[in-house]
Amino acid sequence: MQGISRSVNACLLGLLLTAAGAAQQADVEGSSDHPLVSRYPGSIIDNYTVVAFDEFALPLGKLNEDLPAKSQTLEGKITKISYAVPAGRSILEVYRNYETAIKKGGFAILFSCVNNEGCGNGSPKLYAAGGADDWSWSAGQRYLSARLARTEGDVYVSLHVGQWSDLERGSAVMLYVVEVKPMEGGLVTVNAAALAGDISRTGHSAVYGIYFDTAKAVVKPESDPALQEIAKLLQENPDLKLLVVGHTDTVGSLAANMDLSKRRADAVVQALTGKYGVAAARLIAQGAGPLAPVASNKTEEGRAQNRRVELVEQ
Repeated sequence: MQGISRSVNACLLGLLLTAAGAAQQADVEGSSDHPLVSRYPGSIIDNYTVVAFDEFALPLGKLNEDLPAKSQTLEGKITKISYAVPAGRSILEVYRNYETAIKKGGFAILFSCVNNEGCGNGSPKLYAAGGADDWSWSAGQRYLSARLARTEGDVYVSLHVGQWSDLERGSAVMLYVVEVKPMEGGLVTVNAAALAGDISRTGHSAVYGIYFDTAKAVVKPESDPALQEIAKLLQENPDLKLLVVGHTDTVGSLAANMDLSKRRADAVVQALTGKYGVAAARLIAQGAGPLAPVASNKTEEGRAQNRRVELVEQ
């Protein structure tokens, strides 16, 4: 009987170990890949967090102790995904696959580093609420930061791939995707009275409700409410004449931004005269490019404030 009992116990133990192994091959409950960045084939999600709005420190330079030499503070939706990669795949292979996919997705690489000499050696708190990240992988590590420019808000990727000292164990991937909260639609409620008040007090008024696609000068349909209020302003003030001035951020060359800002101003004037019946003699389009910022261009929030149309009293 004891022999039978031992056999049964051994079988039960084997089943339990098999079940545990199977459980380890499944993603953590409720997790999924981010729509913009897929996983390396065969990887398993072992840690997953999504928050609607929080702060993230994106590394743009080598780690000095536990702080990057340079970083950019981002605010928005943060998706944190940790992957366990199958054994037998080098961190270089995993990293190159991610790097290629990220570039093909339209992202621009902002910073990258290799191993402790380039990445540093410490525990940065990129996402403070999620604890410190490990950048002390003696068997090898690679990192990149990247940005995708989008009209609805930029997206940033922080990707770290580290190799465990046990080389028979697959590498680890820590992926953060930060979707910056768009600001253009919520900075100012545009109405004719507010525009008139600004112009009366300061001689100009910034309008954040006129939208364009990135690097384009075609006024988007969702700009209609703001354009209607500008037309109403001019209707209620028949002697008012305006300079319509386009402003950009500093992304791209100065020459390109100067040209873009003028073309956007022209497009606004054309919309006001063609669609809303404003007399062309009352409007002059000008482009200031990035020459008159109202905030720092080092952050997405600042760049969003700098991308605007201003109405200046003639």
